[in-house]
Amino acid sequence: MQKIAKLIVLMTFIVLLPGMATSSFAAEPKGGLFVNLTTDDTWAATKAILFAHQKVLKAGYKPVAIWLNVRAVYLADKKRASHTHGLMEEKGQSIQDMLTAFIMDGGQVIACQACSKAAGLKLDDYIDGVVMGSPELVRGLLFDPNVKTLSW
Repeated sequence: MQKIAKLIVLMTFIVLLPGMATSSFAAEPKGGLFVNLTTDDTWAATKAILFAHQKVLKAGYKPVAIWLNVRAVYLADKKRASHTHGLMEEKGQSIQDMLTAFIMDGGQVIACQACSKAAGLKLDDYIDGVVMGSPELVRGLLFDPNVKTLSW
């Protein structure tokens, strides 16, 4: 009788375990991503923006932010033409088009304030939707325990 009781408990555990695991994962909130983009190389930038937008933001992770710093501030300059590589080239999208679509879908594009100044760029020089970074804004994302950081 004791063997039968153990077998019933074991069978119940085996049947319920997959559902318990799935429901516990589904209940967990998804974290966000902070992309530290430092280059104006359009190949690297295309990959970084594509990943942040198509693979992370559209998968339901939030917040998703791209911090343009060092030479990457030039990517959002509305006066600079840009080209893209690979899949995005086939779609005829520029880097600015990609950043705009990312912003329209809820992503954040943050321009480093000091890097902007060094590059001679002001907020008015950037495409619509780009925000000027501040220590508070960047720290808020960087030190959020639910946000991961990826550098490009």
